[in-house]
Amino acid sequence: MKLGVCYYPEQWPEEMWVDDARRMAELGITWVRIGEFAWSRIEPEPRRFDWSWLDRAVETLAAAGLRIILCTPTATPPKWLVDKHPDMLAGDAEGRTRGFGSRRHYCFSSQAYRGECARITEAVAGRYGGHPAVGAWQTDNEFGCHDTTISYSQNAAQQFRIWLAQRYQSVDALNRAWGAVFWSQEYRDFDEVLPPNLTVTEANPSHRLDYNRFASDEVASFNRLQVEIIRRHAPGRDVTHNFMGFYTEFDHFAVGRDLDLATWDSYPLGFLEQFWFPEADKLRYLRQGHPDISAFHHDLYRGVGRGRWGVMEQQPGPVNWARYNPAPLPGMVRSWTWEAFAHGAELVSYFRWRQAPFAQEQMHAGLNRPDNVLDHGGHEAAQVAREVGALGQLAGCTSARVALIFSYEADWQFGIQPHARGFRWLQLAFEMYSGLRRMGLDVDIVPPDADFSGYALVVAPSLPIIEAGTLAALTASGAVVLFGPRTGSRTRDGHIPANLPPGPLQDRLAVRVARVESLRPGAGPDVDVGPDRMSGRLWREMLETGLTPLATFTDGAAAWVVQARWHYLATWPDAALLDAVMARVVADAGLSKVQLDEGVRLRRRDDVQFAFNFAPETRRTPAPEGTVFLLGGPELPAAGLAAWRIQPQ
Repeated sequence: MKLGVCYYPEQWPEEMWVDDARRMAELGITWVRIGEFAWSRIEPEPRRFDWSWLDRAVETLAAAGLRIILCTPTATPPKWLVDKHPDMLAGDAEGRTRGFGSRRHYCFSSQAYRGECARITEAVAGRYGGHPAVGAWQTDNEFGCHDTTISYSQNAAQQFRIWLAQRYQSVDALNRAWGAVFWSQEYRDFDEVLPPNLTVTEANPSHRLDYNRFASDEVASFNRLQVEIIRRHAPGRDVTHNFMGFYTEFDHFAVGRDLDLATWDSYPLGFLEQFWFPEADKLRYLRQGHPDISAFHHDLYRGVGRGRWGVMEQQPGPVNWARYNPAPLPGMVRSWTWEAFAHGAELVSYFRWRQAPFAQEQMHAGLNRPDNVLDHGGHEAAQVAREVGALGQLAGCTSARVALIFSYEADWQFGIQPHARGFRWLQLAFEMYSGLRRMGLDVDIVPPDADFSGYALVVAPSLPIIEAGTLAALTASGAVVLFGPRTGSRTRDGHIPANLPPGPLQDRLAVRVARVESLRPGAGPDVDVGPDRMSGRLWREMLETGLTPLATFTDGAAAWVVQARWHYLATWPDAALLDAVMARVVADAGLSKVQLDEGVRLRRRDDVQFAFNFAPETRRTPAPEGTVFLLGGPELPAAGLAAWRIQPQ
């Protein structure tokens, strides 16, 4: 459980560096991330490197006892490089070139740019790979940020054709897979295929799905190029990448397979403001963040990192990029930090050391104000450092008893054909996760090809494309399984299965989806669970089944069925219906739920139980009477937390 900070020595007078490093160490920081935006200073002109300033920065930080995470600077190629390779720029969906002047101005498919990235990575890793203070590496910065995963450039079009030829081997196979006979979309040669943008109306959904897959593979291979170079020059050093929140345009599990650990950038208030949450939640959790935003991503990136993960950028104060940017409630920076540690983080690194007084992020807070005075976040980081020192290091998280299957392909599929405005796979997954967390349960978030042995309950929010290996692993696990709507609704090519949805799931569940409909907000469908009437929203499936339903729509048709411990839900449940469904599957799995006050969440690490209060009012922990607390006490003030050792049964 280490603390870190993001630092930009190239942005500050060199006479400040020694004092900055000293103050970092005194604050309790042990890791410093540098270099991700410094290409123009490292190589101010083609092939002319200036290592002098970076050498001094590294030595200054090392002299203060700090360890360094050094980044490849490929997220911000300098102007001279863009002028040299103008075709390296990405193209947007409207056919416009995305130009120089901010960051992430490159296309993953540009072979010329990949060559330049390999060259700069070789140079940086070759110089610092063996430096004793450089203990870890980060590739690039926030892959895909600002909607840059998918490019419609000429480079992307050419690489897509190569990708298709490798995937399908023949254009006839491609035409069959895409159903290209529809609307005379058939191709005679792979060279005829274009990216699926600028079409008169909706592009072929199978074409779009393959373009998502292609774009995701391009990110993974771009990352792998840098990782392989770093490993040659820095053997034994950890390599990571800093992923983002609520971002699904590429498969993070695929990228994570080439990394030693996953890290992500945690901005709870910005995410609450920018995403789908209702206005009431945005006001209630204005300064705390929704109770499950950070935890959801902590558990996701623990899965991406195969158990090893951290936070590379932790929000320390107001950010600059959301529609509205409130300051965190006093105590929240401390609480967010401990929440990450409770979920198993090895590192929590704050963004940034000092607020910049210039350029695009001058409204983004740091641990220090622009006048170099320690800000609220800095004081709370120092408090965490003292508390970690007193508590001591904890072992990592053991596997939870509950798994949630996270599928990037499912999110792409629903984005291509939502059929209902607002039907977001990611939102459905988050709400199911949140329903489990309201019951006090720890959750592992895993990919569809995970090993499910050891889990008592597995929740699949929806798997429109469900592979035979996933079904076999679920069957072998013996777990209770909950499938959400639209599971098994498509083949790998994006077609409706010949035996209708849920496709291969019918081998285990005697149910067939005869028809679906999407409904506008306020139109239901209502669902009866015993004597209680609850609601679904946006979606209803008409099920053909001989199974006795656990819940019905108001016309008596099945809304929720179960067979041999596998459950299927035929609508998107509202909060009350979701709680009823989760209570049943949790009980079927032999798990116990915890009665929690609104806004309280739990997480266990090693033998220590943590509780966090996201409500603006004081709450109580569920700790047994007589508990001796390691942090906090039985009452949780707003932004408060508590920790206590779990006594053996």
